[in-house]
Amino acid sequence: MPFVELFLPKGSLDQEQREKIGGRLVSEVMIAEGAPDNEIARAISWLVVNEIDAWFVGGRPLPAGEKPKYVVRVGVPAGSMDDGKRRDIVRRVTRVLADADADPGRFAQPTAAWVHIDEIPEGNWGAGGEIVRIEDIAALVIGA
Repeated sequence: MPFVELFLPKGSLDQEQREKIGGRLVSEVMIAEGAPDNEIARAISWLVVNEIDAWFVGGRPLPAGEKPKYVVRVGVPAGSMDDGKRRDIVRRVTRVLADADADPGRFAQPTAAWVHIDEIPEGNWGAGGEIVRIEDIAALVIGA
């Protein structure tokens, strides 16, 4: 049940790139999480794209025409990750971004994209007006 946020400078992606990233990003995170690929798991796995008007690096605005920077924030329930899964998420997310870029090799550098994994503490995720715990999520997606 990932909640994925993609942050990028406004206008950085054309429609084809947006669809390429949007179509794969959550799926790749679900694979790394070990989530089942079924309708209910997909229905609670979301991506939002945040196009940022002003992007600063080192206190200076990103120059017009410079290749975009990306931040991808992946929210997952705490207790669902180990270092192997975290590493897999970072690699998969980076690969999705690189595959949609005209210069995929730049994603081997730490200045193109950052991936933040936010593990939401137990009792801090809610849906349907209720607190949702990791066992509730597991029961929902496995029982589907």
